[in-house]
Amino acid sequence: MIEWITILEVLAVAMAALGCVIALGVLVVFARQQIRSMRPKKVMLVPTVPKKQEKEKSKTMSKEAKEGVTFNDIFMFMIAVPLVLLWVGFAGFVIHSGLGKPEVLENIEAYTTLIAILGGPALLIIKDALDVWKQEQAEKTAFYKVKAQSVIDFNEQTQKQQQMIEAKAQEQEHKMESKK
Repeated sequence: MIEWITILEVLAVAMAALGCVIALGVLVVFARQQIRSMRPKKVMLVPTVPKKQEKEKSKTMSKEAKEGVTFNDIFMFMIAVPLVLLWVGFAGFVIHSGLGKPEVLENIEAYTTLIAILGGPALLIIKDALDVWKQEQAEKTAFYKVKAQSVIDFNEQTQKQQQMIEAKAQEQEHKMESKK
């Protein structure tokens, strides 16, 4: 029977190799984007696409296509998310195995060391993700406050305008009746 430590060592080496491959892939994609952005743009004196077609095309583009994929997006989905999932999964595995197998309890120091090594970066990533989420929620709350205030202001102005129109209409009626 293969010892769990050996399996974990192989798994750690495989994850490290996978991380290196993913990091290399991210760097290649990022370098390609930078090279494309440095190419000189062609200056055209006469537009080839009429503005009407250009507007229709821009309307059909999705929001994600306009924003593009950034290096941070790729980093989060290729490195940060798997690291956090690996950390949580391994911790759950150690807890589950430790309850039923005494040999896991004998090597608990090695397991907890590995959990701590994975946990440091994973906790930082989780903290940053929660900070970004809190910021987004604060922005949404501020947006809805501004939106609600603008609706209130719009309703007030509409009501004032309606009252003014009715007052002018009554004045006009009185003028017309007084001329008769």
